Amino acid sequence: MNESNSPLSAPVRADTAACKRLIESAFALGVPRNHGKLRDLRRVNEPRQLAFIGHDTQNRPQWLAPRAARAWRRMHAAAGRDGVELLVVSAFRGIEYQLGILKRKLERGLGIEEILRVSAAPGYSEHHSGRALDVTTPGFAALEEAFENSAAFAWLCTNAQKYGFRLSYPRGNPHGIAYEPWHWCWHR
Repeated sequence: MNESNSPLSAPVRADTAACKRLIESAFALGVPRNHGKLRDLRRVNEPRQLAFIGHDTQNRPQWLAPRAARAWRRMHAAAGRDGVELLVVSAFRGIEYQLGILKRKLERGLGIEEILRVSAAPGYSEHHSGRALDVTTPGFAALEEAFENSAAFAWLCTNAQKYGFRLSYPRGNPHGIAYEPWHWCWHR
């Protein structure tokens, strides 16, 4: 179910048994079994419901957990009133999708440690929760550190907490994950 009038169907979320199988597959591909402990990360469950939040920069439908979606809509509208355009790059991503990212990067010849510095392991991504989203703004490439030089990033740093969002991976974060000025997660 979703909260909009959109005829789109929300993405299928994996049940508990499927999540366990997908995470086992990630371990088999080289993700350390103690990954969560090593990186001070918790496993993330997929939400029971998702709400449609519009389309991303590639015109793909995007979804968040209902309360995070309402907060995003309020924050997005407030930014717009202040002359700041926030564009969604990515929102909910299931564990299966995250496993696909890992596999594609391994197929390109990247090592597991290199991958885990820039991509969350399946089962550990905040995107699985339906509360995280990656954003950009016109004139800035998606998922690039240069986003920190945008008016949108400055606006988020000043205002995102009013809507329950926070920057998850600042420079020097304790999780050993690369700095991601575009990644914001709702925490209320």
